[in-house]
Amino acid sequence: MVTGTADLTALEEELSRLAGSVPDPELPVLTLEELGVLRGVHVLAPGRVRVELTPTYTGCPAVEAMSSDIERVLHEHGMADVSVVTVLSPAWSTDDISAEGRRKLAEFGIAPPRHQGGGDGPVPVTLAIRCPHCGSTDTELLSRFSSTACKALRRCTACSEPFDHFKEL
Repeated sequence: MVTGTADLTALEEELSRLAGSVPDPELPVLTLEELGVLRGVHVLAPGRVRVELTPTYTGCPAVEAMSSDIERVLHEHGMADVSVVTVLSPAWSTDDISAEGRRKLAEFGIAPPRHQGGGDGPVPVTLAIRCPHCGSTDTELLSRFSSTACKALRRCTACSEPFDHFKEL
């Protein structure tokens, strides 16, 4: 039983770590934490938790699988009553993808999205998309849509390899 604020905070942090470790169903190389869609985990009562999830775009078909996977993981760790709610505000942005998530996307062969500058850091002025295979910025758009709506299909003209680019939102 959770008795104090410190215990409650520690439990919420542990449950958040567990929920955040769930792989994205469309990009299993990323966890939900790295993708930046996990917005909060709140213990409401002993064994009862509410998880807040923001989809990458409204109507994203992966939300159902994400919710189911989060529920399963938290049930396995003693939470009897898990509710996953969709939170649309603030809207998800590709700036929410962690640095580790961006690194994993590139390593997996998907060009990560460029930062849009929503934070306090420097705003890149380049519009070039870097090839995740050879690093060249000499790339061309083949299709605005790829295997999922959030990715575009590009080809590197330097190494001739096709690759997905996670579009900026």
